[in-house]
Formats: sequence, structure tokens, C-alpha cells
Amino acid sequence: MANYIIIGGDQKEYGPISADDVRQWIAEGRAAAQSKVKAEGATEWKTLADFTEFRDLLKNPAPPSLAVAPATAPKTSGMAVTSLVLGILGMFTCGLTALAGLIVGICAMAKVKNSQGALRGNGIALAGTIVSAVFLTFAPIAILAAMLLPALAAAKQKAQEINCVNNEKQLALAVKIYSGDHANHFPPAATWCDAIATLVGSEKVFKCSAGNASSRCDYGFNAKLDGLDESKINPQTVEIFESDAGWDANGSPELMIGKPRHARMFVVAFADGSVQQLRESQISTLRWDP
Repeated sequence: MANYIIIGGDQKEYGPISADDVRQWIAEGRAAAQSKVKAEGATEWKTLADFTEFRDLLKNPAPPSLAVAPATAPKTSGMAVTSLVLGILGMFTCGLTALAGLIVGICAMAKVKNSQGALRGNGIALAGTIVSAVFLTFAPIAILAAMLLPALAAAKQKAQEINCVNNEKQLALAVKIYSGDHANHFPPAATWCDAIATLVGSEKVFKCSAGNASSRCDYGFNAKLDGLDESKINPQTVEIFESDAGWDANGSPELMIGKPRHARMFVVAFADGSVQQLRESQISTLRWDP
């Protein structure tokens, strides 16, 4: 029994197949009168209608088609897309989804490779795998940074607070030195910065690291202590406080900064030279009258 080779609509050869198989393909519409066919071992291609043994079946020919069932277009692997999405989400989840993206991406590449062309998306899966790997690499750094940033911010605020406390201690000491040099009288409030500037060593002492960068001085002087005899002043009277009013600023509570520069703490120096860090609720209890 003769066998045949057929060229399908995709220009690929199929066969050799038997005459019974050709008849079945005609019945199924998988072969038509114009399909190119040659007998096995022959060199000349003919149309299927040229073979007398098949003419009766071709009286009502079906539309030309491939000699095999038409192949559907390859689908994009859903796993590949999922891998890329999970990898990108790793940017917002500190790498938590990137681990899943890496695993899914590797599986997707293997599945596409083994699909024999039925699936596509190897490039997407590769991209998802790479993106996931990148975020997995940097995720520990990002997590560590996220944990450290609040601590660093708190440490910076604490350092600024300590700097402010030290500044006010030096300013209060300079006031005491001035008093000792001027018959125990405090400096004039209107020129207190000028009066003690040479006693502090550097004008940096007048600057708080959390204060206004453009201001020459970030502290104020209690105007009620203007030139008073130190021995007649209550030691717990406010002497120096944080203020944004500038150089030689002097006055009462209204001259104090409205919000604390150091977390929730205000720094205040007293007439006895001591310095305290006070909460906002304690500001109203301060003594301003000597």
C-alpha cells in the first residue's frame, strides 16, 4: 500500500502517511484538493486532486488547511508576568515579595523552555528573576537603614540638645564671671551678648545647632535681671533661655521659642548657673521675677 507525504498550509512536510490516513484528513477538512502531495519515493509534487484514488472524496472539498490541526499562537506565561510583578513590588516591600518572584521566575523559565513553543515569556521571566534577585540583595540594607534612620534621627536630636545645654552652661558661667568683675552685678540686658562675648571664647557658644542658621544668637536674656546685684536674685530665676530674637535679645516668656528645638524639651539656664531641660508643661512654672 502506497504512502504519501503532504505539504501543509504552513509549508511543512507531513508524513509518510497511508492512503487511509489521507482519506481521514480529507473527511476532517485537514487536507484539501489543492494540498501538495507526492507518493513516498517520488520526486514530483502534485495536488491532492491529481490522485484518482482521492477524487471521489474531493467532490465537496473543505477549505484548504494545514495537514494537521492549526496551531494556536503561543501564550505568554502567567508565571513569568507574576515573577516580574513580584520582583517590582519588592521595591515597596523591602524585598519580601522578591523571594517569591525569584522562585516563580525560575519555574517560569523552565516551564517556557519545556513547552516546545506553546508558551512564551522567557524574557519576562528572566527580567522578573533579575529584578527579584536585585531587591533580595539590597533588601537587608534597606531594612537595616529603615531601622537605623529613627535611631540616627534621635541621636542627632540628643546631640543637639547636649550642645545646647553646654552652650547655656558656658553663657551662664560667662555671666557669673562678668558679675564677679562688676561688683556682683549682672550685665545690662540690652547688651548682654556684647558684655560677655569676650568671656566665652567663641561666638559659636551663642549658636544652637538646631537654631536658625542665619541668626547670630539663638538665646535670650531675662530682661528683669538687668544690672541687678547677684546676691539679691533668687537662684531659681530664669536667666538665659532659647529664643529666635537674635543678638542681645532680652525680655520675658513671650520671647521664648514657641516650639521645642530638641524633641519635646526646652533648655533653660537659671541665675545660680544651673541648666535644665524642661517639658512644655513645665514652662508655665518658671520663675521670671528675681
